This record gives sequence, C-alpha cells and structure tokens, in this order.
Amino acid sequence: MVRQSFRRWRRIEKKVRMSIDPKPRQIGNLSCQIVDALPADGKPQLVVILCHGFGAPGTDLVGLGPELLGANPNLGDKVRFIFPAAPLSLDEMGMYGGRAWWHLDVEKMMLAIERGEFRNLRNDYPDGLDEARRLLTDVTLEAAAEAGLPLSKVVLGGFSQGSMLAVDVGLRLPEPPAALCVLSGSLLCEQKWRELASARGPLPILQSHGRQDPILPFEAAGWLRDLLTEAGMQVDFVPFDGMHTIPLEALQKMSALLEGLTD
Repeated sequence: MVRQSFRRWRRIEKKVRMSIDPKPRQIGNLSCQIVDALPADGKPQLVVILCHGFGAPGTDLVGLGPELLGANPNLGDKVRFIFPAAPLSLDEMGMYGGRAWWHLDVEKMMLAIERGEFRNLRNDYPDGLDEARRLLTDVTLEAAAEAGLPLSKVVLGGFSQGSMLAVDVGLRLPEPPAALCVLSGSLLCEQKWRELASARGPLPILQSHGRQDPILPFEAAGWLRDLLTEAGMQVDFVPFDGMHTIPLEALQKMSALLEGLTD
C-alpha cells in the first residue's frame, strides 16, 4: 500500500559476489527479478519468493536480496531470491509505476478504520484474488522445478498486500512450502483461511507488524497470528514501534530463518 523503507544493516565484514538480472525474467506469466550469489552453473538449496505491496513498483522489494545476502554470507551460495511484479498497473489511478495484485477500495478501508469497523473486513474475499493466486502459484511451481527443488524448499512471503497473497497461496499449494514471511500483512478470507490452515499442518511463519501502522491496523495482525497459531503453525511474531514498513529486527529474523532452512 505504501512503499516500505529499509534501514541499513550492521557493517558488512565479508562481501559476496551476487548477480541481479539486468532485465526481468518471465516466470509463469509474471515479470520477475532474480537475485542470487550462486556460481554460473550453480543450483540453489532454497528459493525465496517475495511479493511487493499495493501501489509499489514491481522492483520495490528487490533491495532485500542484496541486503540479506550481504549481511549473511552463509546464504550466498545457497539461496535464490525471486521478486515477481504484480499483474495490475495503477497508472490510470494516478499511481504511476505502481502495481497491484488485486484492486482495493482504499476509501472503504480508511472509512472502516476511522469508524472502528476494520474487523468487519476480515472475511472479505477480494475480487481478483483468485487470478493473483493462480499467477503466483504458477511462478512458485515453475521456480521450484527450474531449481530442481521440492516445494518444501521454497519460502513464500511479501509485504502488505503481497504478504496476504503469499499466505493464501502457501495454504493452498499441493505441498507445504518451507516457510511464510508475512511482513505488515492482515487477515483476509477468515473462514476459508481457517479451514485451509487447519488442514495444512505445522509450518514456520515469520510475521512482523508495526504498532502504529495506519494502513493495516496492528490489531488485524493479531487476528492473523491467532488464526495461524490455533491451526498449529509455528508463528514467530515480531511487533515493533513503527508504521507500515519492514523493521531491522524482521530482516535479522528472516536471515536466521533462511539460514536454518539451508542447514
């Protein structure tokens, strides 16, 4: 919904050689940026797919790849990051360069927050979610096949709207992914997600949310955390004093999570 900001990590003591494709690649039917530090003929041990939020450009989260690889060289020859661009352009709305996974009624959301009625939106099933799910599922399956990896070696995540799509896809894949990273997300499709989560089984989840988030209220992150925890998920919840963004602690936790998944 708003472009997140990144704070610089600690001083990097060991540099890694990494590649960022100069041009996006088509995976499935989405344009994707790929970042890794693998040898030219190398194969990753883990694929991480991260989806940007509503209104951001498709490249919005790409900086996370160098951040994580640079700060944790142990990931360098093991992890491939993939950053898909959402299918919908928001140029006609005056958000030039901005993209969306599905269209939002922002006025309706802001009014619900103002009236204290955001809870009423938690079972919404957005128009366009089905198509967005299909597109991201295709990216996930193709990326895993190309790397020669099972879905249990694919991490799905994202920021804001992108994180909610990652949850929806992660709960529906034919096999559980390695983990989910839910950065400033919220609860959608409550009834369906509760049913899917209960059938999914244990799954590591990193979730972060700002206590002063004016876009997706902090309370809504708690609803999502509770639903996932009650379904048996292993949720590492990272609250922070801040707004609609990604904090340093979440990046550090993500780095540790990814390293653990490549051991």
